[in-house]
Amino acid sequence: MAEDHYRGKGTGLEAARRMQEEEELGLRRPRGWQRQVVPTVALIWSLFQLSLASWLTLDSTYSRAIHLAFAFVIVFLSYPTLRRRLSLPGLRWLGETRTIPAADFLLASLAAGAALYIAIDYEGLATRVGLPIGRDMLFGILLVVALLEATRRVIGPALPIIAILFSLYAFFGPYMPDFLAFKGVSPGRYVGQISLTTEGIFGIPLDVSARIVFLFVLFVAMLEKAGGGKFFIDLAMSLLGRYKGGPGKAAVMSSGLTGLVSGSSIANVVTTGTFTIPLMKKVGYPAKKAAAIEVAASTDGQIMPPIMGAAAFIIAEYVNIPYLEVCKAAAITAFASYATLFFLTHIEASKLGLEGLPRADLPRFFATLLSGLHYLLPLGVLLYELIVPRHSPDLAAFRATAALTVIMLLQHPLRAARTGGDIAGALRRGWGEIVAGLIAGARNMVSVAVATAAAGIIVGVVTMGLGGLITEIIDHLSGGNIYLMLAITAFASLLLGMGLPTTATYIVMASLTAPAIVTIAGWQGFAVPLIAAHLFCFYFGILADDTPPVGLAAYAASAIARSEPIPTGLQGFMYDIRTAVLPFVFIFNHDLLLWGIDSWPLGLTIFAMTCAGAFCFAGATQGWFVARNRLYEVPLLLAVAAVMFRPDFFAGLAGVGNRYLMYPLGLLLLGLVYALQKARSRRGGSAPGSTGGMP
Repeated sequence: MAEDHYRGKGTGLEAARRMQEEEELGLRRPRGWQRQVVPTVALIWSLFQLSLASWLTLDSTYSRAIHLAFAFVIVFLSYPTLRRRLSLPGLRWLGETRTIPAADFLLASLAAGAALYIAIDYEGLATRVGLPIGRDMLFGILLVVALLEATRRVIGPALPIIAILFSLYAFFGPYMPDFLAFKGVSPGRYVGQISLTTEGIFGIPLDVSARIVFLFVLFVAMLEKAGGGKFFIDLAMSLLGRYKGGPGKAAVMSSGLTGLVSGSSIANVVTTGTFTIPLMKKVGYPAKKAAAIEVAASTDGQIMPPIMGAAAFIIAEYVNIPYLEVCKAAAITAFASYATLFFLTHIEASKLGLEGLPRADLPRFFATLLSGLHYLLPLGVLLYELIVPRHSPDLAAFRATAALTVIMLLQHPLRAARTGGDIAGALRRGWGEIVAGLIAGARNMVSVAVATAAAGIIVGVVTMGLGGLITEIIDHLSGGNIYLMLAITAFASLLLGMGLPTTATYIVMASLTAPAIVTIAGWQGFAVPLIAAHLFCFYFGILADDTPPVGLAAYAASAIARSEPIPTGLQGFMYDIRTAVLPFVFIFNHDLLLWGIDSWPLGLTIFAMTCAGAFCFAGATQGWFVARNRLYEVPLLLAVAAVMFRPDFFAGLAGVGNRYLMYPLGLLLLGLVYALQKARSRRGGSAPGSTGGMP
């Protein structure tokens, strides 16, 4: 099928792409020789990071400093001081987007110098720990100011404001009310901790960004440039497009496949929504629901193993477990969440009486699969490296990128040789795509690098002695109630996530609340693994991407669908309730995290029962299961969900020693609801269209 047949068109798509470009490339589009400055810096940055992963050996402090310095240069040269143009004489450069002002070249140089200071005077700083001299103070303060300004330009004011408030609290803690009082710090200790050691800006989050995340973001960018993104979409459409509401199901599948290698919900929306949203509208989905399905699918891409976005690598470092264990812990909830969204698209299609697309309008499955098999090779390398020899994530990503580079270099010449085309031109095209991928990967990393560094300010302040105090404050606010504490944490994560990227939201909330969740739960007799508390913060940081009034993924999808952003975000959040309930479940039911479970049959059983519970929860909240719900069926569906989610709780109530014996009870209730609704749907009394089986 011709590509333009199902590619979105018009101003809506252009608006969504502009949003993605602004997020990843900045607002500035210089001309002339300046046009090559940022791409050149980005290319050098990518080559430096690849060198670190292969042959170049540097102390981690040096690599963190250089990583941040590159990010600073790109930020100050790509993002103007203000997002609007100024007409005031002498101040027009503040909003200049067509040239790079001399002031921003100077700021980029000063910021990079401040970031590199810890590497340049590494030995001297090591002998002056806790006793910074005047020069140390100057560069330390300059680094904090430059980082806050860079973060404001890229992400917006929310994260800098939070960092400033924490910094002020560090100084003015002694003057706070008793329950908030903190002994306070001196300027020397603040600068030393935040700027001149690896306990603040140059802490674990920035280390993970420099060592691991960059390589995965680069891999994603290069796979997209190679054509992998379109292959996943075509594959999903060829498999599912002909079924009831097929484009909606294809949106879920393609976003899940893209989510295997992408950590950006906006990028997922623009990549897959470009194709799927117009097709969903074509088969009859309302614009709002078409956009909301894409938002929900793309947002959940960040919880899909094996990559799961930048925050997952930081979770592994914070919890001190192998990255593969993080993927294992997230696997059931991630796949169950996607399976349930797949079911939700079927519910919506059943409500509306929708059909699929004609087979003639869809790409052929085997032809599509064969044409893109080579895109699966680097993914296979990545999974093999992570699972079989269990190499480090950075080494796995490097080897997968190396395999992808070979494919990008050869795919066009081989195709040209087969068809009698211009082999030399095809080779140049391959090199061009490789270079473009290297540049795009570095530019996409800017927001992650500055977000992790800025979040390091908050982490540094917390480690100055606030950890125990924060636990006491949270315990006071929640009244010692674990459920209320979790609700406060979830709400705070959603609130922060409206202004922060997922990674920054996770770092802030995990630093503040993850230890508190474990501690307070322990006080109440609940044993909560640290990984469960960290994943709880991570999940709700992700859900903020479609939470009104700011959810950027919802804005991007609504631009493509030409629907209202706020209603789209609300509808997307209604779909994401099935994801929001799972973190509350795995805090108490650690089976969902496969914690201590190494049996494949048992793991698959838990997954199947979790899916059954999630399907029933979705059916209860959406008013439809096999047919439209009757009032008495909603409690039955919720009961099935409760039994499947917490078999341990109900086993305790029933005095049954084996919690898994509760699963048959849940299946019995599920069978009862299914039989009631199936009989009613056969009589034709509830559905506007067919309610036939879901593929």
